[in-house]
Amino acid sequence: MQDKSSMIIGTIIIVTLAVFIVLYIVAKNKQKNYIFENKPEEKNPFEGKKVVFVEDENGRINADGAKGHLEKTGVVEYKPSFYEKYIKRGMDIVCSFGGLVVLSPIMGAIALAIKVEDPGPVLFTQKRVGKDKQYFKLHKFRSMKMCTPHDTPTHMLDNPDQYITKVGKFIRAHSLDELPQIWDIFVGNMTIIGPRPGLWNQDVLTAERDKYGANDIKPGLTGWAQINGRDELEIPDKAKLDGEYCKNIGFKMDAKVFFKSVGVFSGDDSVVEGGTGEINKSNRASQNSRN
Repeated sequence: MQDKSSMIIGTIIIVTLAVFIVLYIVAKNKQKNYIFENKPEEKNPFEGKKVVFVEDENGRINADGAKGHLEKTGVVEYKPSFYEKYIKRGMDIVCSFGGLVVLSPIMGAIALAIKVEDPGPVLFTQKRVGKDKQYFKLHKFRSMKMCTPHDTPTHMLDNPDQYITKVGKFIRAHSLDELPQIWDIFVGNMTIIGPRPGLWNQDVLTAERDKYGANDIKPGLTGWAQINGRDELEIPDKAKLDGEYCKNIGFKMDAKVFFKSVGVFSGDDSVVEGGTGEINKSNRASQNSRN
């Protein structure tokens, strides 16, 4: 009986290692495509540079709803700590691989539900800002209809609810649409805990984060700003919180964010369809009603 148990355990270990090796090789081969190494014309001209946002009434409107552009002010000189380079990355690899294996049935069920309700791709990718402002392809479960404008933040859509599917509403409320980013973590473009990656055309957010060095580290699946307001926060407040995380980055901080993030999956009222900064709007509305 004991020999049989040992044989089963040994087989499981061998299969797990084989799956890990295959996935790791695939991830390494795919990474160049995910960071536009094969398409240099799509790379960020401000990669590795410090920037500020310059307002310009004659400029284009970016994804933050402001007119203007970014200007270079210097180069990134951030040096990652031993914890970030080795311990944090090691935990990312182990945890993301475990997540891919354990959560595969759930992700399969979500994929099927999306396909049945609104035929089309189950996943969608967006160009996001990664470490040192390097553009990368972020993966998500599609929560919106195929007719939804691409690369447009939800808060900038006219009546965003009209674009969200029934399945999408559920997975967004429980942050299940973010699960494919476990693959982005395994690949190495993201980490478990860090600032949420902004869209490539959110110039105001990019510039605000540069004030606190929040663009110098890998973006995360969840972060300090997410457990302190998420979509309800104004951009300067969100960037400041991301900066607080960067300043205190370490195992203790990561553990604190991770365990507080668990509550998000039971339902998160801070996911606001229609607006970054809704918390301030609600406070102002409440204040006006009392006056």
